[in-house]
Amino acid sequence: MAAALVWFRDDLRLDDQPALRAALDRGWLPVPVYIHAPDEEGEWAPGAASDAWRRRSLAALSAELERRGSRLLILHGPTLGTLQALAALTGAEAVLWTRRYEPAIEKRDAKIKRTLRETGLHVESFNGSLLFEPWDIATKQGDPYRVFTPFWRNARTQWRTPATWDAPSHLPSPDEAGAPHGVALDDTLLAPRPGWDAGFWQRFAPGETGARQALAHFIDSSLDGYAAARDMAAQPATSRLSPHLHFGEVAVQRVAAAMLDAADAGAPVDRERFLAELGWREFAHHVMHHFPHVPERNLDPRFEDFRWANPTPARLEAWQQGRTGVPIIDAGMRELWHTGWMHNRVRMIVASWLTKHLRLHWEHGARWFWDTLVDADLANNTQGWQWTAGTGADAAPYFRVFNPVTQARKFDPDGAYIARWVPELAALPLPARFAPWETPELLRRLAPGYPRKPQVDLAQGRQSALDAFAALKRAR
Repeated sequence: MAAALVWFRDDLRLDDQPALRAALDRGWLPVPVYIHAPDEEGEWAPGAASDAWRRRSLAALSAELERRGSRLLILHGPTLGTLQALAALTGAEAVLWTRRYEPAIEKRDAKIKRTLRETGLHVESFNGSLLFEPWDIATKQGDPYRVFTPFWRNARTQWRTPATWDAPSHLPSPDEAGAPHGVALDDTLLAPRPGWDAGFWQRFAPGETGARQALAHFIDSSLDGYAAARDMAAQPATSRLSPHLHFGEVAVQRVAAAMLDAADAGAPVDRERFLAELGWREFAHHVMHHFPHVPERNLDPRFEDFRWANPTPARLEAWQQGRTGVPIIDAGMRELWHTGWMHNRVRMIVASWLTKHLRLHWEHGARWFWDTLVDADLANNTQGWQWTAGTGADAAPYFRVFNPVTQARKFDPDGAYIARWVPELAALPLPARFAPWETPELLRRLAPGYPRKPQVDLAQGRQSALDAFAALKRAR
């Protein structure tokens, strides 16, 4: 039986794995391989939190393969040369993979595909991470979309119930093709030392099994009422599937199919609201594919001349460490540091504070999130930051500035989220917990270690942002 290299990347699963399925359907012996080559990812090599997750996800994938009689071959890059050498060693006739859409990766993969085909190999890539390819949805004029609502409306008209595929219970061993044993996972991705990631695994279980469990738990416990509860910071009302989707531990097609099948678990408005969140993810990849400069530059070119403030280390570090003096923001940043994740509503609040009240360039926030989020996805991260900053696709106007106190009172009305992540404020009465600087004597007595006032006055910070935007408009 001739072999085919099945090159795993951000598709660390066996169910709904199109490259694996293609190898089996065409009678090839699949040789599962992962090649570690972060230097080939350009300016956006994976961050520390992503590496911590990937290490555990690869271990889970390896165990699933071994349970079926196969194994995962882990190698170090450079990728092209490694694939060529492995194909020669195993006598492989084909190299198969699922696509990635980051600009640097798309460029690299195109070169790999072209070069391998020139050597006579069958090379094929598949959609394994999106409901729609980024080029499948277009305006009536054939142009890419820059606004989400018409994009998703068009996509929904093209919707087809996603098909799913369960991996076989047995797979042939790569030993039959003479595959080498590669390198140990611990020599590829080191475990964090000290164990700064311990809090991550209190909330998440990387791997395909953990993804399936998270999906089932969300449908059973949180889908009903999702549309109304998803913004409440202290409630476990969101799916928390984002890291599983990013690493491809569950196919988005399977998630969408599960939502459509969950007729008894939530009202139509809940299912549609969640599907729209998947749509936002699709839109982010659509934008990044058609405008590959967006991870580094504003989609809205007007903001290339915007007057951002200088990022003093102390001010930026206070935001990163959750010491801004604004409780909802500090709670979010501390949740991020402890768990590798942050509630979506709070992400918008902390991003607005950085880009509007502090008037710092959104890339400072995007880089911090990139290193600390377990669901750090280049398309989603870029779009989220540019949307909040008002410089990107479907952007909130720059003059829309979140008031963090108002947001906290609305989306953490019991102060439970703040009390959990900023425990030094838990003793304050509820009204004071949202804006403790307004009751300085209580703050001094009950939370002496907390900052006495915010980094910037809320009204002054907002006005500074509006003034800078007005200056930009006058200059044009």
